[in-house]
Amino acid sequence: MNTAFHQHLIAKIGRENFERVRRTMVGIAGAGGLGSNCAAHLVRVGFRKLKLVDFDVVETGNLDRQFYFADQVGMYKVEALRQNLLRISSDLELAVEVRKIEQTSVRGLFSNCPIVAECLDKAEDKSMLVSELLPLDKFIVAVSGIGGCGSSDDIRVHPLKKNFVLIGDLHSDIAFRPALSPKVNIVAAKQADTILERVLSHPVS
Repeated sequence: MNTAFHQHLIAKIGRENFERVRRTMVGIAGAGGLGSNCAAHLVRVGFRKLKLVDFDVVETGNLDRQFYFADQVGMYKVEALRQNLLRISSDLELAVEVRKIEQTSVRGLFSNCPIVAECLDKAEDKSMLVSELLPLDKFIVAVSGIGGCGSSDDIRVHPLKKNFVLIGDLHSDIAFRPALSPKVNIVAAKQADTILERVLSHPVS
């Protein structure tokens, strides 16, 4: 356990809050630009239990916005991400699945995660994940609208239901505007911040 790292967090959020954060399992659905950076932010604020699910490998074209490095090209993203997160804090409990998230598997993949960060690329996959998990009363933090550059103040947190939050500007689709590091990281940080706020204000078992 990185005692100094955790003592700094305890000084900032208090021991009770720190323990709440450490007990909470968060699912990361997709380990690309959003998922890899969101996971890093979560670890940096004390989350210890993450379920990382993605089927893809690290490519050179990912390095401009995703939390990976040149020597990890060719590795499965979830395996590379596990390496990188453990460099932040060595006492993590990371469950990794090299698997495509599909309608038939999504409920089982995140069955033990009371909170899930939706970090997928395609609109239809995002919609599927939310539709499958919402009835299970999990807290879902999804994303819509992170393309291009500029107008970052348009990125907002939109609470749509008691257990569903949508983050983004709701219009800058990455299918038409490229996903670039600044906006991707802003949204990933907002996902992590929303999850942290939820845990601190609505403790989960």
